[in-house]
Amino acid sequence: MPGTARELLAELRAAARPDPHPQKHYHGDGGVLGVRMGELFDITKQHAAMPVDEVDRLLDEREYEPRLAAFCVMDFAVRGRPPGDDVRRERYELYLRRHDRIDTWDMVDRAAPRVIGEYLLTRPRDPLFELAAASDPLRRRTAMTAPLAFVRARDAGALADLYRLAALLLDDPDPVVAKPVGIALRHVGAVDPDGLVAFLDVNAERMPRAMLRAAVEKLPPGTRHPLGTA
Repeated sequence: MPGTARELLAELRAAARPDPHPQKHYHGDGGVLGVRMGELFDITKQHAAMPVDEVDRLLDEREYEPRLAAFCVMDFAVRGRPPGDDVRRERYELYLRRHDRIDTWDMVDRAAPRVIGEYLLTRPRDPLFELAAASDPLRRRTAMTAPLAFVRARDAGALADLYRLAALLLDDPDPVVAKPVGIALRHVGAVDPDGLVAFLDVNAERMPRAMLRAAVEKLPPGTRHPLGTA
């Protein structure tokens, strides 16, 4: 029988050890339980079949770990699902509808590529451009992190949109957005080096040096790029 939010919460509270696991990386206002990340992932993997309304209930929780657990459950739920599957659609819609419950970067990173990016591979990607224009930097992070799914798929149209999103966010002043721009470009360089070099030819002068260094990191040896030959 699929698990419930109450059952998952009970497991998290039983695993809580706040002294050794104070979650110092979390800077939101929700407070923490103190659950080791590896244990949180193990618990949530067992609840991948949780009904979407129960996942929604987890997002109502104040503490950090139950909300992170909700995004982990969404991620595990869609793995291996076909593009038109109702489970994919429901988790995609839940992620966007409850985006206000995201208050730290790792909630985005955990779920955005599979829950958002994979869903939009075969659909119009307008929602990503709307997120890229949002005032909330974590929504902009979703816009740039979800396209990591496009790199895995190596779809030319999707990669073109990844470059468009990166161009929109190159000048973003918030590190929570700037860093995933560099990460996305680094990964795309491994599968589309010519496309990345063409992008850099146009945009390299606008890019912070740390972002540019990240972008060229996975270019194949011998590839020409703005920092010299890889």
